[in-house]
Formats: sequence, C-alpha cells, structure tokens
Amino acid sequence: MRTRGLRGALAADPQLGAGNVLARVLAHGADPQGPGLTFDTPVDGRPAGQPLTLGQLDERVAARASWLHARGVRPRDPVAVWATAAADMVLSFLALTRLGAIPALMNGKLRPEIAAEYVRRLRGVGVLADTAHTDLLAGHDLGVPLLGTPEQAGGGDPAQAPAHYRHHPDDPIVITHTSGTTGVPKAVLHSHASLFAATRHLLSMPQAQGTRRILNALPAPHTATVLMVNQALGNRAEMLLLSEQGGERVLDAIGRWRPDGVFGFSVTWAELARFDLGGYDLESVRLWFNTGDCSHEPHVRRLVAVGSRDVSTRQGVTRVPGSVFIDGLGSSEMGHSIFHITHTVDTDRYGRCVGRPYRFARVAVLDAEGNELPPGQVGFLGVDSPSLFRGYWNDSVTSYRFRLRGWYLTGDLVHADADGRYYHLDRAVDSVTLPDGRRFFTALSEERILAACPDVADCTVLIVADGDTVTTDVLLELAAGADPAVDRAATIRAALGADVGATLRRVVPVRADDIPVTVTGKVRKVALRERYLAGSSS
Repeated sequence: MRTRGLRGALAADPQLGAGNVLARVLAHGADPQGPGLTFDTPVDGRPAGQPLTLGQLDERVAARASWLHARGVRPRDPVAVWATAAADMVLSFLALTRLGAIPALMNGKLRPEIAAEYVRRLRGVGVLADTAHTDLLAGHDLGVPLLGTPEQAGGGDPAQAPAHYRHHPDDPIVITHTSGTTGVPKAVLHSHASLFAATRHLLSMPQAQGTRRILNALPAPHTATVLMVNQALGNRAEMLLLSEQGGERVLDAIGRWRPDGVFGFSVTWAELARFDLGGYDLESVRLWFNTGDCSHEPHVRRLVAVGSRDVSTRQGVTRVPGSVFIDGLGSSEMGHSIFHITHTVDTDRYGRCVGRPYRFARVAVLDAEGNELPPGQVGFLGVDSPSLFRGYWNDSVTSYRFRLRGWYLTGDLVHADADGRYYHLDRAVDSVTLPDGRRFFTALSEERILAACPDVADCTVLIVADGDTVTTDVLLELAAGADPAVDRAATIRAALGADVGATLRRVVPVRADDIPVTVTGKVRKVALRERYLAGSSS
C-alpha cells in the first residue's frame, strides 16, 4: 500500500493505539521489506547502524515476547526496564506491549538507590536490566526478581511468541517517569488511546517535510521516544535512534546518516549551539523538532541558519537555504507537545512564544481557583486533551493534586495574546511572587540575557525570596573564546528589566559541569537554590 493511503487507513483504524502500531501497520499491508528501525548499537548479532526492515523488526520483537512470556510475563503485568541502549528500551517496549504487559521505562542515568526505590513503588512483577544496570542493582531490595537482560531476551524463539494481545483503548500501555528534579521521579501512566491521540491526529494531516528520515535524539526511555517511534512506523519513515544525546554525538550522526529531520529536547539544541555549525555537514536537515521545554531564541537562530527547506513559489516547490525549527511545550504528562510554533531564518516572534495549541487540545490560563484569565494576564497553564496521561502510577494523591476544575495543571506560568498565541514565562516552582503582586521569572530572564549577550552560550537564573527581599544570581556558561574577566553586569541588568534588574546580586561565570541537571538534562534549580541559601557558591 502507498504510504499516503496507509497513513489515512491507520488514522481511521479504531483498533490502532500506542501498543500495537507495529502489528497494525503490517496488518494494513505495509511492505515487510520496508523500513523498520535503525539503532546505534548491535541488535541480536546485527552490527550497529544496520537497518532492521519492518519484517525483521517484527521478528526481533516476537523473539523478546516469546522469552518474556516463557518467564511468566502476562497481560497487565508491570515490568521495569533499565538500560542504556536505545535498542534495549524500544525493543523491550514493543515486546512487552505485544504481550499486553506494561513496560516501565527507566532512564539509565538514575542513581541506583533512586532506581531501586522507583522499582519498589511500581509493585510490578520483575525487572529487565542490561548487565551494567543489573550490577548497579546488586544489594538493593527491589521487591521483585531480575528477569534477565534485554540481550538474553533477544534469544527467544519468535515462532513461540503468543498472539498479539488485543488492547482496549483504556488499557495501560507504558509507564515513563518525570525528570526527578526533587527526588524519586513520578511514574507517568499512559493508555493505549491516550498515547496515540496526537499521532492519530498527525496521521490525518499531510506529512510534513523533515519526517521521512529521522534522527531521534530524544532520551530512549522518555514518552517522547515512544511517540516518535510510533509516528515513524505509521509514516513508513526511516529512523535512527541514538542512545546518547550529547551535542557532538548528534552532530556526528547527522553527518554520517544525513537525516532530513532531527528530534530532540532543548538541552540538545543548547549543546549544538556551542559548536561552530558551519564546520559540520548539516545540509540534509530540513526540520528540527523540539518538545519538552521550549527553546531559547539564540539557540534556535543558529540551527535555522543551517540546512535547507522546501518553499512554495509561483514557479513551484523550491529548495532554499535555512531549515525549519518547530518549537512547542510538552511533558510526559501531556502526552505530546500541546503547542507549536514554526521558526525559520525570517522569524521574529520569540520572547518565549510557544505558539498556538494543536487542534486536538484545549488550553486555558487559570488563576489559583481555576477561573480562566483573559489575554495578557499571567496564570497557570491548564490543559484538557485526549493525549493526557491517565495519572501517576500508584499515586492517586499526586494525580488529583494536579487537577483543577477539569483541567490538568502542568506547573507552568503562561499568558496569551489577543491573537491566541501563548507565551511561557517559567515553571511556577522556579518563579517568585511578592505580596504586592510583582512576579519574577527565571526562564524569561534567561531568554533576555541570552538575547543580549552573544558571547554567552547558556545561562541559569536563580531568584530567591526572603520575605519582601528578592535576590537574583546569574550563572553564565560562556561561549568559546569569551573573556571571563569581562564585567557583564550592566548589560545583564538592563536585559532583565527594571524590577528583576534591581534584585541582581551577582553574575558568575561557570562551567557546564557546575550546573546540576536531571537525568534528562534539565537544570535542578531547586538544588541550586538550596546550595545558595546554604551559603555555598557555584
């Protein structure tokens, strides 16, 4: 079947959901010799970088399903998966969902004691861990057995795999986790229907440029990778999945694999912006797709200046220099980016604008009581979408705490303009509100500093309130060749504006390694504030 017709058939398929995309794509007549997935590590004797066809991918998944079934894994059994390689995470997800089990995908960078506590709280039936992570779990009470390694699971007999489990739309399909900025991450549950709602919408739309040969630079255990794998399979696109998302690793993969689209988080774009991109072969890239936290203007501008894109002219479709960057705002809980905005070299709408919501979502700006606020007023972002998570696994208290009058509260502070565009100002926990109503925003401050200081590669702003007194510290990661002795305080104070600028206490050049980050690369501002309040310097 031609890809265009297949995409429409998939979008209309009521049985299709996040847990059976591979099976349904084949059932709709997709060519088994067509693209499956490509991994950056060996898979069952195949070398790293060798593509798996769709049929080979199905066979490798069946082998793992057979092995897991032989060890007692059954429908609705939660199974933790802890590994580093993208192949281990993705193939384990596909195999467990084939059985109707619930994979709980864990970031390989979790500290062992945090990982062990996370596994205990899952109350599942077992753990599938690679050799390195099996060793890290030694001596920890998990409450469940270690089933083996993903490599061992690949030795199962695909012919002995049970028939694909028939999912109901409400069936739990995967548990991923948040970044864990304050301790043990929250376990985010998605259903067969919820994690496919956005993908179904996208399959019903014309396929965007930059989505035929994708480099996935998203963390493999994250909800976003599950989404992108299913989207690639539905689009019959080629996809290379990276196990590590550092800037140099991504640039090298672009040069070797020549994707037309690169998918990642804002932390990766910030890393890429540290490099002289003119020295790399990025001509193939038409699209950069960001999800999670929205990206800063200077990082976006450096990326859209490279690559190329198609534009429609009176003479037809023409390829022009400069790529497209699609920004937005999303989270594991949202199930997909809820907003989208497109940037090119000609873009001038920044200032942390995340654009308009996708058509499948409803959003609102709310006050503390859940009342909707008019354009221009800052409030809490509320979301109502079929893509939303089903709750936090084994934690109803936290699940309901983030619900207000039918809205899911994302924890973000935003405002809308009169044209229906939304602007992200900060995470609520990172902002400061004074009794007189004045508000101070760290993310917006960082955006302004980066726009004003071209010799700064990235920055972190900490704003701390002590009664009516507010102090602001700015940590600068300087670009290569920038002079750390230069006094940038006056420039930064002006960029921050009168209110925040008046609270500026110090500007400190730091190294990237000095900034504590979560397993997905988000800055742990809570930890930094505690460090500063304790009187320690960065």
